[in-house]
Amino acid sequence: MIRKQIILLALIVNCCNLQETIGQNIGDAASKISPSIASLLPLNDSLEFIVVMNQHADISAVGDIHGKESKAMFVYQSLSDMAATSQKSLQKELDAEGIYYHPFWIVNAMLVRGKASLVWQLAARPDVKSVLSNASLHIAQPLPGNPRTERDLVIPWGIDSIHAPEVWALGYEGEGAVIGGEDTGYDWEHPAIKNQYRGWDGVTVDHNYNWHDAIHAVDIHNYGDNPCGINLTEPCDDYGHGTHTMGTMAGEDGVLKIGVAPKAKWIGERNMERGWGNLSGYLESFEWFMAPTDLAGLNPDVTKAPHVINNSWYCSVEEGCDANNFSLMEEVVNNVKSSGIVVVASAGNDGPGCNTIMFPPALFENSFTTGAVDFLLNAAEFSSRGNAFNNGNAFLKPDVAAPGVDVLSCIPDNQYAFFSGTSMAGPHVAGTVALMISANPALAGEVDQIENILRQTAKPLTTFDGCAGDAATAVPNNTFGFGIIDALAAVQKSLLATSLTAVEQQNACIKVFQSVTGDNLTIKIYGNANSATFQLFSVQGQKVTDRFFTGGSAFFQLSSIAPGIYVYHIQAGASVSSGKIIRF
Repeated sequence: MIRKQIILLALIVNCCNLQETIGQNIGDAASKISPSIASLLPLNDSLEFIVVMNQHADISAVGDIHGKESKAMFVYQSLSDMAATSQKSLQKELDAEGIYYHPFWIVNAMLVRGKASLVWQLAARPDVKSVLSNASLHIAQPLPGNPRTERDLVIPWGIDSIHAPEVWALGYEGEGAVIGGEDTGYDWEHPAIKNQYRGWDGVTVDHNYNWHDAIHAVDIHNYGDNPCGINLTEPCDDYGHGTHTMGTMAGEDGVLKIGVAPKAKWIGERNMERGWGNLSGYLESFEWFMAPTDLAGLNPDVTKAPHVINNSWYCSVEEGCDANNFSLMEEVVNNVKSSGIVVVASAGNDGPGCNTIMFPPALFENSFTTGAVDFLLNAAEFSSRGNAFNNGNAFLKPDVAAPGVDVLSCIPDNQYAFFSGTSMAGPHVAGTVALMISANPALAGEVDQIENILRQTAKPLTTFDGCAGDAATAVPNNTFGFGIIDALAAVQKSLLATSLTAVEQQNACIKVFQSVTGDNLTIKIYGNANSATFQLFSVQGQKVTDRFFTGGSAFFQLSSIAPGIYVYHIQAGASVSSGKIIRF
């Protein structure tokens, strides 16, 4: 209560001093300033803060769009056009006064640096919705771990427990999928993840569109000089956390398979400086993932966006986050998901109590939140539990659980280490998403469909925690969600999944006709593509046939295959079609 009185007094003093210069009702301006920034006004001559504009783009029509690139382009154009138009007047004012700002489009907001009086000046503008603190972000700190069995030194127990090796045996190791990670950076030359880095082709390296550094200063937490430096033009990990998480998603060094999807490609960025970041870095990072740029920050390209992003960090109230910037962060996650990217978030390490999923991004309904289990599939003691509360609503979290105790992965300088934490669990989910898309490329961009498959195929786990009144037999529940993920079951179900609409992407429309007797298949390609690949799989994922054909149509006899249900995949140019057929 004393703290609130001090903040209120500061507001009154500033209101009295600045009333003549603002030229609008001071009470209205004060209502736009978040408590976390208001508490700093009497103490700081220069501040960094986020200005949120009133207008926002309507992207609701994205629900009628299918195909990852089509969704991404629509969302990007809608958001960037709105930001460019509505921020013009404010940018002109700041330019005239020589004030630093950085505009964002992922949400209609700007980072601004200036004196405390500038906060009041901008809050008084009718086109400004709110002024927020540039809050700190922090990783969910991992704990030291230990090996469980000797097999951990070949294939970690977590990879085994979600049945990833069985998926590899079907021929899917993540090829064609791209994973994004925002963390403490990455040691891209570590042998476990170097060959999977999208910027490395085995001969030359190109960090454009594959790496971004959102750390532009080293005073985020007063640690002094950073061992990697700032504004990096190539990946570096100043803390070790990011490299470990990427290893779990895509790591393999030829002998040790530490990654769920060891043939997936990855791109990354640093959004934390030795474990600490801020709100503007969060906005910048997600914006780059939605439309990656070159190293100069120019020429954004949504076609280079990842399929899934792993997030193992959080922002607490003690670090300056409050309900005001929670809503801004949630808008970011919503926009990223709408663009066709799965947003995986670690639940946090504040367990075992209930209602401990309290911080962004795990808190948000559209984040795919992951809790941690141990070797015996018990809930990790540290793993945060639901319910989650946001905007006055309570909802079940986490969505699923994954291995998060004694997880072996790579760390900088060609080393390996065992860590524990929900930071270790989330990467198992991101890697599984890569396997699903690798098996069925038609799922790319269909986030709801991917997430539903992960929930439906998870192995149910029950609990006596009783969070939110969960019964002992309740599934889902607020400890494990729908259960521990099962990569094999998810991939098998993905192979049976069909695209949500007839595929008409950039240059072709694919149509498939099966004869009434079920013994032959006709494929027709409409559009500019003049060749296509046809693959047929059993429902267990075994490849039955793989054929290449040219021309506008092809005819396939099915008499040589056994009766049963099969899944086909056809790719013609940029278009992909998947579906089921029955051989009678």
